[in-house]
Amino acid sequence: MNTSTSIDVPDLFAASYGANGAEARAWLADLPRLGGEFLDRWRLRPDGPAAYGMASLVLPVLQSDGTPAVLKLQQLREETAGTASGLRAWQGGGIVRLLDYDEQSGTQLLERLDAARPLSSVADDDAAMQILAELMARLTSVPAPRDLRRLSDITAAMLEQVPQAVSALRDPGEQRLVRTCASAVAELVGEPGDRLLHWDLHYDNVLAGEREPWLAIDPEPLAGDPGFELLPTLDNRWEEVEATGDVARAVLRRFDLLTEVLGLDRKRAVGWSLGRVLQNALWDIEDGKATLEPTQVAIAMALLRRRE
Repeated sequence: MNTSTSIDVPDLFAASYGANGAEARAWLADLPRLGGEFLDRWRLRPDGPAAYGMASLVLPVLQSDGTPAVLKLQQLREETAGTASGLRAWQGGGIVRLLDYDEQSGTQLLERLDAARPLSSVADDDAAMQILAELMARLTSVPAPRDLRRLSDITAAMLEQVPQAVSALRDPGEQRLVRTCASAVAELVGEPGDRLLHWDLHYDNVLAGEREPWLAIDPEPLAGDPGFELLPTLDNRWEEVEATGDVARAVLRRFDLLTEVLGLDRKRAVGWSLGRVLQNALWDIEDGKATLEPTQVAIAMALLRRRE
């Protein structure tokens, strides 16, 4: 009789992630067994209901000595292949600490943070942006390990996709904007940088902790220029940006704070931020869209003012 431990997978997570195709559904089918295997292997006890994001299941657990932790299960993908390498390089400085890792499955055991207190819960946007900027400065001060994906390779692939992507857009103004973003990237591609980037740092990927007040989570580590980190921070709480009545001014206020705290050359930071707009545009077009996301357009137009 098979008495191995298993875990419950929330129906909503199974339904949403299962829409990603046959490989995702196969991974989901094995997830109860996989989670149970690591509960046994790492001598963990469940300590509450599982939480989930778009691509991972997170189970609160207690270690054998009673210390709280979380078991994070996610399908191995290109974007997350370097997660353990990045977390080890950061050594918990400004980011969640990696306690154990399984190379074959990508399963992580992480320190427990307060998921009920993301940085987005800080009402004062200036204070939240200052916290985020200081975390980003710490994270990007670390040299990237050699085994990570590199911004130079990613941008080269992006530039190859531009001609076909432009033809898929309906609006001539949006076509021009994509070409402008591509030109900005082309100017910088020869100096891609070597810092350790989080690649998805925004308010909801920062949680309250005990050993430090705020710690980043969910990195998709990349080697590159810190300017490539800024865009996800610029559209945080976008409704508040729009409510100011001057979107460009609000965006540039955030941009100037970030570049000042990180000590970045603003012209280069504009170029790499336009590179992120280009990346998002290419992803949207790949998904079948024929128009750009309005928030991305607004940010790009604001940044182009700083470039002039």
